[in-house]
Amino acid sequence: VQLQASGGGLVQTGGSLRLSCAASGRPFSSHAMGWFRQAPGKEREFVASISWGDDRTYYSDSVKGRFTISKTRAENTVFLQMNNLKPEDTAVYYCVRRTGSPRTSYVGDYNLWGQGTQVTVSS
Repeated sequence: VQLQASGGGLVQTGGSLRLSCAASGRPFSSHAMGWFRQAPGKEREFVASISWGDDRTYYSDSVKGRFTISKTRAENTVFLQMNNLKPEDTAVYYCVRRTGSPRTSYVGDYNLWGQGTQVTVSS
């Protein structure tokens, strides 16, 4: 199974972007999928996650109220709608998957990672 992320780009402060992550195989109901990000010189940071089997979601405090994670089972795809973007949101965004609850921000709990997509927010 592979995760293919897309949708990154350059946007001005206050703008919006929507990231997509397509899984090559159908996730199971026991899976959670989500997003991490990594800015230059910083560690990977949890952004958001969603349960594949139900509608549970989990967000970092830094994006809560601005970002929305969602999924479409028909296309095995997870989305990250990012609104009111700030320069500090600039990072490479990675799509991830784990088996279990989405309610974890620990990088080691996610065992499948896709390639990153660059998001750059200009001031």
